[in-house]
Amino acid sequence: MQNQLSDKINNMINLDYRKEDDIWLQNSKTLRKLIGVLGMALPFILIIITFLFFDLSRPIESISHYYYTRAGSVFTVILSVIAIFLIVYSGKEPKDFYISTIAGICALFVVFFPTGNLSAECCDTLTTYSVTYIKGSASAGFREGFHLVSAAIFLLLLAYMSYFLFTKSNKAPNQRGQKKKIRNKIFRVCAILIVISLIIILLGFTGVIPEDIYNGNQLTFWMETLAVESFGFAWLIKGEAIFKDDPEFLAMSSAPE
Repeated sequence: MQNQLSDKINNMINLDYRKEDDIWLQNSKTLRKLIGVLGMALPFILIIITFLFFDLSRPIESISHYYYTRAGSVFTVILSVIAIFLIVYSGKEPKDFYISTIAGICALFVVFFPTGNLSAECCDTLTTYSVTYIKGSASAGFREGFHLVSAAIFLLLLAYMSYFLFTKSNKAPNQRGQKKKIRNKIFRVCAILIVISLIIILLGFTGVIPEDIYNGNQLTFWMETLAVESFGFAWLIKGEAIFKDDPEFLAMSSAPE
Protein backbone atom coordinates (compact mmCIF):
# COMPACT_ATOMS: atom_id res chain seq x y z
CA MET A 1 0.00 0.00 0.00
CA GLN A 2 2.81 2.39 0.95
CA ASN A 3 4.74 1.56 -2.22
CA GLN A 4 1.66 2.22 -4.34
CA LEU A 5 1.17 5.61 -2.69
CA SER A 6 4.85 6.44 -3.15
CA ASP A 7 4.73 5.46 -6.83
CA LYS A 8 1.61 7.55 -7.36
CA ILE A 9 3.26 10.62 -5.81
CA ASN A 10 6.43 10.07 -7.83
CA ASN A 11 4.44 9.85 -11.06
CA MET A 12 2.42 12.92 -10.15
CA ILE A 13 5.51 15.11 -9.69
CA ASN A 14 7.63 13.34 -12.35
CA LEU A 15 10.22 12.14 -9.84
CA ASP A 16 12.60 9.54 -11.27
CA TYR A 17 15.18 7.88 -8.99
CA ARG A 18 16.69 5.86 -11.83
CA LYS A 19 18.82 8.80 -12.95
CA GLU A 20 21.88 9.34 -10.79
CA ASP A 21 23.32 12.80 -10.09
CA ASP A 22 20.26 14.41 -11.66
CA ILE A 23 17.96 17.17 -10.54
CA TRP A 24 14.23 16.81 -10.00
CA LEU A 25 12.94 20.09 -11.44
CA GLN A 26 13.80 19.53 -15.07
CA ASN A 27 10.41 18.42 -16.35
CA SER A 28 8.18 21.14 -17.79
CA LYS A 29 5.03 19.45 -16.51
CA THR A 30 6.42 19.47 -12.98
CA LEU A 31 7.27 23.17 -13.19
CA ARG A 32 3.81 23.96 -14.55
CA LYS A 33 2.14 22.11 -11.70
CA LEU A 34 4.28 23.80 -9.07
CA ILE A 35 3.66 27.26 -10.55
CA GLY A 36 -0.06 26.50 -10.59
CA VAL A 37 -0.17 25.21 -7.01
CA LEU A 38 1.90 28.08 -5.60
CA GLY A 39 -0.10 30.69 -7.51
CA MET A 40 -3.46 29.35 -6.36
CA ALA A 41 -2.27 28.81 -2.78
CA LEU A 42 -0.87 32.31 -2.21
CA PRO A 43 -4.14 34.28 -1.72
CA PHE A 44 -5.67 31.55 0.45
CA ILE A 45 -2.61 31.40 2.70
CA LEU A 46 -2.67 35.18 3.11
CA ILE A 47 -6.41 35.19 3.84
CA ILE A 48 -5.96 32.49 6.49
CA ILE A 49 -3.15 34.49 8.09
CA THR A 50 -5.38 37.58 8.06
CA PHE A 51 -8.13 35.89 10.02
CA LEU A 52 -5.94 33.88 12.40
CA PHE A 53 -3.20 36.32 13.33
CA PHE A 54 -4.24 39.86 12.41
CA ASP A 55 -7.60 39.80 14.20
CA LEU A 56 -9.21 41.35 11.11
CA SER A 57 -12.61 40.49 9.69
CA ARG A 58 -11.45 40.81 6.07
CA PRO A 59 -8.20 40.86 4.04
CA ILE A 60 -6.05 43.99 3.82
CA GLU A 61 -5.86 46.38 0.86
CA SER A 62 -4.00 44.17 -1.63
CA ILE A 63 -1.92 41.03 -1.91
CA SER A 64 1.21 43.18 -2.31
CA HIS A 65 0.52 45.00 0.96
CA TYR A 66 1.08 41.76 2.87
CA TYR A 67 4.76 42.52 2.30
CA TYR A 68 4.54 44.91 5.26
CA THR A 69 2.94 42.40 7.63
CA ARG A 70 4.22 39.32 9.45
CA ALA A 71 3.06 37.41 6.40
CA GLY A 72 5.62 39.30 4.33
CA SER A 73 7.99 36.33 4.29
CA VAL A 74 5.21 34.12 2.88
CA PHE A 75 4.43 36.63 0.14
CA THR A 76 8.11 37.15 -0.71
CA VAL A 77 9.10 33.48 -0.75
CA ILE A 78 6.14 32.20 -2.78
CA LEU A 79 6.33 34.97 -5.38
CA SER A 80 10.11 34.61 -5.65
CA VAL A 81 9.83 30.83 -6.16
CA ILE A 82 7.17 31.38 -8.85
CA ALA A 83 9.50 33.89 -10.51
CA ILE A 84 12.45 31.49 -10.50
CA PHE A 85 10.32 28.67 -11.90
CA LEU A 86 9.12 30.97 -14.69
CA ILE A 87 12.69 31.96 -15.52
CA VAL A 88 13.92 28.35 -15.77
CA TYR A 89 10.81 27.21 -17.67
CA SER A 90 11.67 26.55 -21.33
CA GLY A 91 8.39 25.52 -22.96
CA LYS A 92 8.30 24.08 -26.45
CA GLU A 93 9.48 27.10 -28.45
CA PRO A 94 11.85 30.06 -27.93
CA LYS A 95 8.84 32.37 -27.55
CA ASP A 96 7.68 30.35 -24.53
CA PHE A 97 11.05 30.78 -22.87
CA TYR A 98 11.40 34.51 -23.53
CA ILE A 99 7.88 35.40 -22.40
CA SER A 100 8.02 33.27 -19.25
CA THR A 101 11.48 34.64 -18.42
CA ILE A 102 10.31 38.25 -18.74
CA ALA A 103 7.26 37.39 -16.61
CA GLY A 104 9.57 35.86 -13.99
CA ILE A 105 11.80 38.94 -13.94
CA CYS A 106 8.73 41.17 -13.52
CA ALA A 107 7.61 38.99 -10.60
CA LEU A 108 11.00 39.55 -8.97
CA PHE A 109 10.61 43.29 -9.52
CA VAL A 110 7.29 43.09 -7.67
CA VAL A 111 9.23 41.74 -4.68
CA PHE A 112 12.28 44.00 -5.01
CA PHE A 113 10.18 47.17 -5.40
CA PRO A 114 7.37 46.91 -2.81
CA THR A 115 4.12 48.80 -3.16
CA GLY A 116 3.33 51.84 -1.00
CA ASN A 117 3.52 51.59 2.77
CA LEU A 118 0.59 49.95 4.50
CA SER A 119 0.66 52.44 7.39
CA ALA A 120 0.90 56.22 7.36
CA GLU A 121 3.89 56.22 9.71
CA CYS A 122 6.18 53.86 11.57
CA CYS A 123 4.50 52.08 14.49
CA ASP A 124 1.08 53.40 13.49
CA THR A 125 -1.39 52.31 16.17
CA LEU A 126 -4.20 52.23 13.61
CA THR A 127 -2.47 49.46 11.66
CA THR A 128 -0.75 47.36 14.31
CA TYR A 129 -0.56 44.45 11.86
CA SER A 130 1.91 46.50 9.79
CA VAL A 131 5.37 45.62 11.11
CA THR A 132 7.46 47.07 8.28
CA TYR A 133 7.73 50.69 7.18
CA ILE A 134 9.96 52.00 4.38
CA LYS A 135 11.28 55.50 4.98
CA GLY A 136 12.13 57.93 2.21
CA SER A 137 9.32 59.78 0.48
CA ALA A 138 11.51 60.86 -2.44
CA SER A 139 11.72 57.39 -3.98
CA ALA A 140 8.31 56.17 -2.83
CA GLY A 141 6.48 57.36 -5.93
CA PHE A 142 8.92 55.68 -8.32
CA ARG A 143 8.98 52.47 -6.26
CA GLU A 144 5.23 52.15 -6.11
CA GLY A 145 4.79 53.01 -9.79
CA PHE A 146 7.45 50.52 -10.85
CA HIS A 147 5.80 47.91 -8.65
CA LEU A 148 2.41 48.43 -10.29
CA VAL A 149 3.81 48.37 -13.83
CA SER A 150 5.83 45.21 -13.10
CA ALA A 151 2.79 43.47 -11.59
CA ALA A 152 0.65 44.42 -14.59
CA ILE A 153 3.22 43.17 -17.11
CA PHE A 154 3.68 39.97 -15.09
CA LEU A 155 -0.04 39.17 -15.18
CA LEU A 156 -0.53 40.29 -18.80
CA LEU A 157 2.29 38.02 -19.98
CA LEU A 158 0.76 35.10 -18.10
CA ALA A 159 -2.59 35.91 -19.72
CA TYR A 160 -0.87 35.97 -23.13
CA MET A 161 0.73 32.60 -22.48
CA SER A 162 -2.59 31.12 -21.40
CA TYR A 163 -4.56 32.45 -24.38
CA PHE A 164 -2.06 32.16 -27.23
CA LEU A 165 0.69 29.70 -26.25
CA PHE A 166 -1.06 27.08 -24.11
CA THR A 167 -3.76 26.65 -26.76
CA LYS A 168 -1.33 25.82 -29.56
CA SER A 169 -1.26 22.33 -31.03
CA ASN A 170 0.63 20.48 -33.74
CA LYS A 171 -2.65 18.96 -34.92
CA ALA A 172 -5.43 20.36 -37.04
CA PRO A 173 -8.54 21.42 -35.05
CA ASN A 174 -10.55 18.41 -36.27
CA GLN A 175 -7.81 16.01 -35.11
CA ARG A 176 -7.53 17.30 -31.56
CA GLY A 177 -8.84 15.25 -28.68
CA GLN A 178 -11.85 16.25 -26.61
CA LYS A 179 -9.68 16.92 -23.54
CA LYS A 180 -7.48 19.30 -25.57
CA LYS A 181 -10.56 21.24 -26.66
CA ILE A 182 -11.71 21.51 -23.04
CA ARG A 183 -8.25 22.64 -21.94
CA ASN A 184 -8.17 25.34 -24.61
CA LYS A 185 -11.51 26.72 -23.45
CA ILE A 186 -10.23 26.85 -19.88
CA PHE A 187 -7.00 28.54 -20.97
CA ARG A 188 -8.91 31.27 -22.81
CA VAL A 189 -11.36 31.83 -19.95
CA CYS A 190 -8.46 32.13 -17.48
CA ALA A 191 -6.69 34.65 -19.72
CA ILE A 192 -9.85 36.73 -20.12
CA LEU A 193 -10.43 36.74 -16.36
CA ILE A 194 -6.89 38.02 -15.79
CA VAL A 195 -7.43 40.88 -18.25
CA ILE A 196 -10.83 41.73 -16.77
CA SER A 197 -9.36 41.87 -13.26
CA LEU A 198 -6.61 44.24 -14.45
CA ILE A 199 -9.15 46.46 -16.19
CA ILE A 200 -11.24 46.72 -13.01
CA ILE A 201 -8.13 47.63 -11.00
CA LEU A 202 -7.26 50.29 -13.59
CA LEU A 203 -10.79 51.70 -13.44
CA GLY A 204 -10.48 51.89 -9.67
CA PHE A 205 -7.08 53.60 -9.72
CA THR A 206 -8.26 56.17 -12.30
CA GLY A 207 -11.42 56.99 -10.36
CA VAL A 208 -13.88 55.64 -12.92
CA ILE A 209 -15.16 53.32 -10.21
CA PRO A 210 -16.10 55.53 -7.22
CA GLU A 211 -13.55 55.34 -4.42
CA ASP A 212 -16.09 54.37 -1.77
CA ILE A 213 -17.28 51.42 -3.88
CA TYR A 214 -13.79 50.36 -4.97
CA ASN A 215 -12.06 50.59 -1.60
CA GLY A 216 -15.13 49.62 0.40
CA ASN A 217 -15.28 46.28 -1.36
CA GLN A 218 -11.48 45.85 -1.43
CA LEU A 219 -11.57 45.31 -5.18
CA THR A 220 -7.78 45.52 -5.51
CA PHE A 221 -7.29 42.46 -3.31
CA TRP A 222 -10.14 40.46 -4.85
CA MET A 223 -9.22 41.31 -8.44
CA GLU A 224 -5.60 40.38 -7.75
CA THR A 225 -6.85 37.15 -6.24
CA LEU A 226 -8.99 36.46 -9.31
CA ALA A 227 -6.00 37.05 -11.58
CA VAL A 228 -3.64 34.88 -9.50
CA GLU A 229 -6.18 32.05 -9.20
CA SER A 230 -6.81 32.19 -12.96
CA PHE A 231 -3.17 31.97 -13.97
CA GLY A 232 -2.52 29.29 -11.35
CA PHE A 233 -5.40 27.16 -12.59
CA ALA A 234 -4.24 27.56 -16.21
CA TRP A 235 -0.76 26.33 -15.29
CA LEU A 236 -2.20 23.38 -13.39
CA ILE A 237 -4.19 22.42 -16.47
CA LYS A 238 -1.11 22.87 -18.69
CA GLY A 239 0.82 20.62 -16.31
CA GLU A 240 -1.85 17.96 -16.94
CA ALA A 241 -2.86 17.79 -13.30
CA ILE A 242 -6.43 17.44 -14.61
CA PHE A 243 -8.06 17.06 -18.04
CA LYS A 244 -5.12 14.98 -19.20
CA ASP A 245 -5.52 13.20 -22.54
CA ASP A 246 -6.75 9.63 -22.24
CA PRO A 247 -4.09 6.93 -22.79
CA GLU A 248 -6.19 5.47 -25.62
CA PHE A 249 -6.09 8.78 -27.50
CA LEU A 250 -2.34 9.17 -26.94
CA ALA A 251 -1.75 5.65 -28.23
CA MET A 252 -3.65 6.46 -31.43
CA SER A 253 -1.94 9.83 -31.82
CA SER A 254 1.43 10.12 -33.53
CA ALA A 255 2.57 13.01 -31.29
CA PRO A 256 1.40 14.68 -28.08
CA GLU A 257 -0.57 17.90 -28.19
